Amino acid sequence: MTASSVTGRTATARTGAGAPGVRDAAPLSFRGIARSFPAADGDQPVLRDIGLDVAAGDIVAILGPSGCGKSTLLRIAGGLDRPTRGDVTIDGSPVAPFDPRSAVGFQEPRLLPWRSIAGNVALGLPRGTPRAAGRELVARLLDLVGLAAFAGHRPREVSGGMAQRASLARALARNPGVLLLDEPFGALDALTRLKMQDLLLDVHAAAPTTVLLVTHDVDEALQLADRIILLGPEGEEPGAVIRQTVVVPGRRPRDRGSAELAELRGRLLDGLGIDRHGAARGIASTTTIPHYPY
Repeated sequence: MTASSVTGRTATARTGAGAPGVRDAAPLSFRGIARSFPAADGDQPVLRDIGLDVAAGDIVAILGPSGCGKSTLLRIAGGLDRPTRGDVTIDGSPVAPFDPRSAVGFQEPRLLPWRSIAGNVALGLPRGTPRAAGRELVARLLDLVGLAAFAGHRPREVSGGMAQRASLARALARNPGVLLLDEPFGALDALTRLKMQDLLLDVHAAAPTTVLLVTHDVDEALQLADRIILLGPEGEEPGAVIRQTVVVPGRRPRDRGSAELAELRGRLLDGLGIDRHGAARGIASTTTIPHYPY
């Protein structure tokens, strides 16, 4: 595996001790991960030689073209799929099928229409949670995501952004050490998406679990992540590898209009094969990213 790194600041581990109902953030590690799927002409490699460490409490975003294995890697992290080769661990222990130490947030809220918002969030509670403790945790999580006043509403009675907030609260109710988010804001309109990004940062500050985020949105990755992992093919061998690792400078929340993030955005777009069209506007493209004093 080859990878180029852009260094900025060093991420620091954070834990969720004292946060409402959330266990300590847990480190996540991938070692030599490969995944192939059966095809008519033999096995089709999707991932190969993936090695990645996510520190406890960090947010790491995964970018890459469609079909490169981003969601597959996320499912492997949660025990929803098994690698063809390699190992994945949470807090040093192998990931088990449907591992209870992780929770998944999807692009669609996937709320049950006949249950209230509070009832949907309660579905995420670990089995065996005492009733009183469960009610208290659901109430705290609804307050955390700004839905306390809508606890009794049905999903059809709230907006798409509110439904997505309920989905996030349900994932946190699982008490995860690792939160796996698969394009959680992809179905939202642009303004609601920006608000949800800010909400995720607020939630992470209050309950700082480890987050692995799959997104197609370069700006979203730059706003949320400590590091960005660019997946994609390299060389003639099939299967995606980690092509680039970018450490995002600056503390969150970040200035969406900052010049250094704009330069990083251009570099990531280049890595995704997207033309920046800088030359067409008379803007010189740079080949190196300066180090900023954070």
